[in-house]
Amino acid sequence: MSAKFLKIVNGSKEHCCVPLCSASGRYNSTLSFHCFPKNASLQAKWSHKVRRTGFTVTQHTKVCSRHFKPHEIVISKKGRRALVAGAVPSLFEWNNYSTKERPGVWERRARPPSPEPDVIEPAAAEPVAIPMVMDHDYEASPTVCVDRQHYEQLKQEIDALREQLKTCHLSKFGLQRFASSPEDIRFYTRFPSYTHLMAFWSLIESATSKMIRVTSRARKACDISTVTESPMTRPTKLLPIDELFLFLTYLSTGCTQGELSHRFNIHRTTVGRIIVTWANFLYSLLGSICFWMSPAAVKTCLPPEFDGRYSNTQVIVDCTELRCQTPSSLLLQSEVFSTYKSHCTFKAMVGMSPHGALTFVSTLFEGSMSDKEVFRQSGITSLLTPKMAIMVDKGFLVDDLVPGTVYRPAFVTQRAQMPEEDVLQTQSIARLRVHVERMIRRVKENKLFDTTIPLSITGSINQIFTVACLLSNFQNGPLVANEV
Repeated sequence: MSAKFLKIVNGSKEHCCVPLCSASGRYNSTLSFHCFPKNASLQAKWSHKVRRTGFTVTQHTKVCSRHFKPHEIVISKKGRRALVAGAVPSLFEWNNYSTKERPGVWERRARPPSPEPDVIEPAAAEPVAIPMVMDHDYEASPTVCVDRQHYEQLKQEIDALREQLKTCHLSKFGLQRFASSPEDIRFYTRFPSYTHLMAFWSLIESATSKMIRVTSRARKACDISTVTESPMTRPTKLLPIDELFLFLTYLSTGCTQGELSHRFNIHRTTVGRIIVTWANFLYSLLGSICFWMSPAAVKTCLPPEFDGRYSNTQVIVDCTELRCQTPSSLLLQSEVFSTYKSHCTFKAMVGMSPHGALTFVSTLFEGSMSDKEVFRQSGITSLLTPKMAIMVDKGFLVDDLVPGTVYRPAFVTQRAQMPEEDVLQTQSIARLRVHVERMIRRVKENKLFDTTIPLSITGSINQIFTVACLLSNFQNGPLVANEV
């Protein structure tokens, strides 16, 4: 629709309010100007069509007739132009003053011709018929004729893919991958060989069916539920023996949970739940076994070095400390700070029989606690009788706590020089006490205890350390080889 502009015909100042429209009543007499309707809904339609925001509709706001369709404008007998009821402007410059709708996709683009069915040419030679099992036989024929050469190629490809799949399974990080390497088994589990590890697994395998698992919901609600270990109800995709391997790897190598999640191809939170689950399980299972030996059993295994003066020795005790992360609370820092290590630590007391077997392990205490107080709170005094003797270091001033004899290196006190008999006694005790240091070294071969214990696992570090101590009896032989 085009506009015809003429010279000034009258002095009318009417003009169109539509954007991009410059029509005015001063320069033409062919256009008429119409006010916005008073009906609110119809006026809203006009404002929406006009696309002009930020203005107020008044009685002088007009829209010219070029924006209406011809049949929407009627002329009275007196020559006045008016709009039919319900008319709405729809012709604008942005739609090229047209109401023609955009053609459809198929109107703008020719449809491609329908493909002709393929004509199968007869083969030169009839192929050999090979019966094949089909999931969906839509035809009546029970056999399918295929090319022998193509069939053999596909068969070879399937065999190659099967071998590749077997290789992928063997390369998976798990216990079976290292079964033939005693060095790797020793590195990842601290067991001397795969045979020893499987012997330990045979002892605990039956108890895994009653394992109490820690789940994310249980840890939040402080509630746990019993889960029966079976392929259908097992909550993780690792087998129980692989979960044990993961826990032993965590102890032995000190890897972070994120690194273990990449190795075993599971989520990091799943690794954390497996570690806590197996720490609690082994803590309860191995803790139910009485490792404390009777005096008769100790006497039977007593090495020749203890014959004579120290033949009544029941246990050799010593303390060890684990470095931990420094807490933010100053009160907690003062409690766990060890002046001996100049760091925040956890302290525990372990005891071993004269021939080298671990027979006692205490809970973890604050690093600021003295050896005597650790001895008092460990509960070992309830196991001792007046006929039992213990061997301790100089820091254990526990003569008033032990009902029997205490073998301890002598002090110089205020004397200028230690007497000869005290020197000989100190040397003899030191030669026998060194085995408890070797036993502690066996426990600390687990690299987890060489690192700084993060505060995030302090809730289960006591169980983890106790399990590591108890496992040392299964992972190693006796310290003293010349036992009777």
